[in-house]
Amino acid sequence: MMERTQRILSLVTMLLDARRPVPFTEIRESFPSEYEGTVEAAERKFERDKVELLELGVPLHFVKTEDGEGYELDRSAYYLPDLGLTREETAVLLTAGAAALDSGAFPLASDLRHALRKVDYLAPGAQPGAAVRFHPDAGAAGGAAREALPALWAALAARKTVTFEYQSPHRPGVETRKVDPWGLAFRRGTWTLVGRCHLRGALRTFLVGRIRAVQANAQRPRTPDYVIPSDFRLDDHVAHHPWGHRFHEPLEVTVELRGPLAPLWERTLPGARQLEAGEGRVRVALGVTYLDGLCRHLLSLAPHARVAGPADAAARYRDLALAAAARHGEGRA
Repeated sequence: MMERTQRILSLVTMLLDARRPVPFTEIRESFPSEYEGTVEAAERKFERDKVELLELGVPLHFVKTEDGEGYELDRSAYYLPDLGLTREETAVLLTAGAAALDSGAFPLASDLRHALRKVDYLAPGAQPGAAVRFHPDAGAAGGAAREALPALWAALAARKTVTFEYQSPHRPGVETRKVDPWGLAFRRGTWTLVGRCHLRGALRTFLVGRIRAVQANAQRPRTPDYVIPSDFRLDDHVAHHPWGHRFHEPLEVTVELRGPLAPLWERTLPGARQLEAGEGRVRVALGVTYLDGLCRHLLSLAPHARVAGPADAAARYRDLALAAAARHGEGRA
């Protein structure tokens, strides 16, 4: 009797070579020692093999055609078309995919893993190992996001209402929310859920890292609980930049960019408007609803960027800069 892995591979090969649907009787005849015993026992074993094939991303279907009925593989879904990628482009794609899997917070990890296997198999030449690793939701929020994401994604796909505990950044304490998920988005290291909140009676955004104990409505599991309007656009409700997350009331912040960043202010701070410009520097105004997000972004551009006003915002930037310098100093010690 062959090993299970060998049997699965042989089964895939048989189905790929077939030019018509293959009935189970023929499959059983081709593997007499593998599907031996009673018909019921053989069918149960084949059902387990089918589940494994589907988990591996093999598009196996039972079909009825003019040529008969049986099992076939959807070749258009099984084979990856030529993507026309260079070796370097393929390496970048594989590295980005590996990083998403490494984060542990990607809701379609299984599908991504299958796709990366296909890309790697068809890659032009040996690919370098992934040298980049990042954790989009690092820290305590990361663990919470990894737990909540699969449940939220499944509820969104099935259009099922969810109930969860939420620690709002605006208020102390934990609240119980009942929400119809309309969309999930990943922006600059943060997963965000957009949905209709039953408590507020309107669309709201929720940071997935602050969501706990997700429970989907278990009643009528095959029946959607809600319909997402056709004119809904997820991008209209999710911040594209770290200073756009809605943590506080809108605040206009003045930012100064110097040196090589001065002529690039529109690209560096999308949505800003110029206030004044001088030799090698420019000051711009920017609408902000998450000051710490802006400060951290500017710290990554230091020493060519800083918060210039208002005074409270500039002080917050200095505090974060001193804290970062202290941590950096401790790390070198």
